[in-house]
Amino acid sequence: MTPIVSRSHRLPMAIALVSLAALVLLGAGCGETVGYTEATGDKTNGKTLFTAKCGSCHTLADAGTAGAIGPNLDDAFAESRRNGLGESTFVQVVRDQIAYSIEETSTGAPGMPADIVTGQDAIDVSTYVASVAGTGKAPTPAPPQTTTTNVEPGGDVGDAAAGKVVFTNGCGGCHTLGDAGTTGAIGPNLDDRPPSSELVTERVTNGQGAMPSFSATLTAAQIADVSAYVSSAAGK
Repeated sequence: MTPIVSRSHRLPMAIALVSLAALVLLGAGCGETVGYTEATGDKTNGKTLFTAKCGSCHTLADAGTAGAIGPNLDDAFAESRRNGLGESTFVQVVRDQIAYSIEETSTGAPGMPADIVTGQDAIDVSTYVASVAGTGKAPTPAPPQTTTTNVEPGGDVGDAAAGKVVFTNGCGGCHTLGDAGTTGAIGPNLDDRPPSSELVTERVTNGQGAMPSFSATLTAAQIADVSAYVSSAAGK
């Protein structure tokens, strides 16, 4: 027999769902068109993609990310999870936000890049986030830091080729850089204002304004690599 749920019990859940959507969805933009999905995502791949492409903007304890540009996903989902909404609902909310992201908000706050992940990758990310956001899990410990850096011929600190990989996966969603093929518009266009290696190192390490610090998620060697790459490629 199907349990009968009174309107008084259904209403808080409806309100919770609306609150969740208001926190997570900034609006409907132009991205990949999707409908209701019953597909099963790969949580392992979803975590990898989320950490690389979304973690610089969003806090999610399970992924060990602390981005402050977009909503804190643990905060956004916690109350609705306590109110009994299930993961299938969360998958749809996250999947829709990815597909219908808004790049320019009415408030002037930074928007979300369009099509940051698509197709099965988007389902994987949605499945992963839906399974862990707001569960109260403690943050994943940051990887051990190292002071080792690579030195290229000519005395430049850092490996620019390795830095390009780190930049494309972790920074391109927010910054435009022609050499990397990225078109992010949340942070400065690096081709318009090419930064020095020292400035890149300082910003990546300490953050500023809407840009978070990456000192807990990138090693010293990776930061040196990104600095070498950006300073050598920006504006070229």
